Amino acid sequence: MSLADLYQEVIMDHYGRPRNRGTIADADVSFELKNPVCGDVIRVDAALEGDTVRDIRFSGQGCSISQASASMMTQLVQGKNLEEARRLIDCFLAMMRGEQGDYRALGEAQALQGVTKYPVRVKCAALAWHVLEEGLRRRAAGGESAAAGSDGEADGARRPGDGGGRPHAC
Repeated sequence: MSLADLYQEVIMDHYGRPRNRGTIADADVSFELKNPVCGDVIRVDAALEGDTVRDIRFSGQGCSISQASASMMTQLVQGKNLEEARRLIDCFLAMMRGEQGDYRALGEAQALQGVTKYPVRVKCAALAWHVLEEGLRRRAAGGESAAAGSDGEADGARRPGDGGGRPHAC
């Protein structure tokens, strides 16, 4: 079995048997974005215990890439402190921008690295990560963390690189 086949199998497993699918009624962080290009909608709810992600769930609808990515993300950040979660988000988005780096910290989410060959699919893969990133940003700013509804749109992974051309370190 080739590495590409293995990655495809991991993605389809998370799509067919998503982990942490659902909502959290008393979430400390709750945010939703949509990808207007393909219609993906992802909501992320997170319950915190101090500075730790005690529970995290996702809901919504979309393609296999967006749903698998959300499933992988929730598994990866559950139990992490907020700083670790932010580092993982930054790491994943750097990978989606095609930056060179060591992405082992992303575990199974590395399977999505091949998506970078298809720019329109990068938004699908990055959607859940942007939802969590924005939800955490709003919570830190003391702002509303309620769902953004249909007005919130993800910008994919369009962010400037690190400017130095150095490999990204997670």
